[in-house]
Amino acid sequence: MVSSPHVAMHRIFQEYPSLFSGVSEVLGIDFPPPTSVTVLPNDLTETSPVERRVDTLLRLEAEDDEPLLLAVEAQGRKDPDKPASWAYYASYLLTKYRLQPMLLVVCQDHATAEWAAREVTFGPRQWPLLTLRPLVAGPHNMPVITDPAEVRKDLALATLSAITHATHPGAGAILKSMTTVLRDTPQSIANPIIEFIAQGLGKHPAAQLWRKLVAVDLSFYKSPLSEEIREEGRAEGRAEGRAEGRAEGRAEDVLDVLEVRGIEIPEAIRERITGCGDPEVLRDWHRRAVTAPTAEDVFTDK
Repeated sequence: MVSSPHVAMHRIFQEYPSLFSGVSEVLGIDFPPPTSVTVLPNDLTETSPVERRVDTLLRLEAEDDEPLLLAVEAQGRKDPDKPASWAYYASYLLTKYRLQPMLLVVCQDHATAEWAAREVTFGPRQWPLLTLRPLVAGPHNMPVITDPAEVRKDLALATLSAITHATHPGAGAILKSMTTVLRDTPQSIANPIIEFIAQGLGKHPAAQLWRKLVAVDLSFYKSPLSEEIREEGRAEGRAEGRAEGRAEGRAEDVLDVLEVRGIEIPEAIRERITGCGDPEVLRDWHRRAVTAPTAEDVFTDK
């Protein structure tokens, strides 16, 4: 079963085809921005019963350069069978389209990224016939972007960076920089990014922080994710039916945000938060918890 991170890590290149130029620049390889991009069928199946599909396949054209085929594979774990499949993809694409193929593998963990980046040779050791050398983008080489000014320079690259750093200790700052920029971004552009990040974070703890940031920072948006969060809140309120229940839930939200951000919570402050029965006060504390440098600052409107 295909996971949501798997889909997000390759579908983002369909939504933002020029993203490959930004990724290749980060990786230190010069691929000029394409002047034309065509999303090609990803079905590489032959007439034999064996079905083979690359995750995303793009034809990239750039001025004064030969067109090339970009195959994007989202890889969630080490798979000893993959190098042979990737070599097949390259050979098949070259044969079918008569264009030079490139393979970009996108990963979310260091071990898988390092495995995918290894050169693999095919053929006898005395005379290797083929050498597989994919480009790999992952937490080991994608930039950690926490400055909103850097996010604004390339929203697509910042989105992929947030996805590939799903388990980074500074995930809170990375995601906060995204919502800071998205607040001033047209909804038609922001909505796909909100959903891509939600998909890409999957079941990692950072996914819950992203939902809370979207609910607070982007509460005015009508994206599917923000609507889902609001509906969950309404359903929870109906189920509890009491202000006490709402207060308890909001107190937990305040603590969750601080804990996910790695903020130390002294016992006295924890007791003050959980002991508050006013939902509106807790709502204010919840908002402040997103950016407060210390747990104590949650109680101060700065």
